[in-house]
Amino acid sequence: MTITGRTRRSGPAGRAARVVRAVLAPNRGGAPGPGTPGERELQRRLGTRDRADRFYQDQVSDRLTAEMKEFVARMEMAFVATAGRSGECDCSFRAGPPGFIRVLDCRTIAYPDYRGNGVMASLGNMTENPHVGLLLIDFTRDLIGLHVNGEATVVSPAGMAELDLDLPEPENGGRRPVQWVLIHVTEAYVHCSKHIPKLVPQSRVRHWGTDNPRHKGADYFGVAAARPGQTQPGQIQPVHTGVLQVLS
Repeated sequence: MTITGRTRRSGPAGRAARVVRAVLAPNRGGAPGPGTPGERELQRRLGTRDRADRFYQDQVSDRLTAEMKEFVARMEMAFVATAGRSGECDCSFRAGPPGFIRVLDCRTIAYPDYRGNGVMASLGNMTENPHVGLLLIDFTRDLIGLHVNGEATVVSPAGMAELDLDLPEPENGGRRPVQWVLIHVTEAYVHCSKHIPKLVPQSRVRHWGTDNPRHKGADYFGVAAARPGQTQPGQIQPVHTGVLQVLS
């Protein structure tokens, strides 16, 4: 996995596609086809091989279908799973307006990484292990989900502007990407709807890019408060009613 900067312009039509192919260098290991050795072994032990094979055959794709591309393009959030070189894993949440996940082609998507807490858990894992798993769920309309697995490359904003000529300027300065994550899709498949709850969206002010503790949730889970001398004015504490109480 490499962190890329600006690439040189190299002609009109097809330039972005050529750059994408140059930036993304898949590093697939193991046997071809869906299913890891661990999956296959448990299928054998538990007698689910036939059911799994039907799912692989009917629902697993090595690229995004037209329906998948439309789904990705209207999503407002995604869950991103990564793991470091030694297997330490992390699952993070990413959000933005519809279209914040860019679909470059049937094998390439990208999402912006905004200013956060500075830990760089996801991006740090990607520098050691490019394998990444995205889960996108429609909680409000169709109650269906999509898994997108692939290999990630971290790209600078200038480099992303070379790859996506239609990239819009963010309307909010807090949504200006620090980096982009470019994903070469190796596997995409449905997440079934039977356990997905229906949620009703409500508008709220989102403080993109802020460092204000109140807007970030502060010490909601009491980690700092449990350490002597760490509790600070303005921390947010949960109450049993489910309402957040701001301590002055």
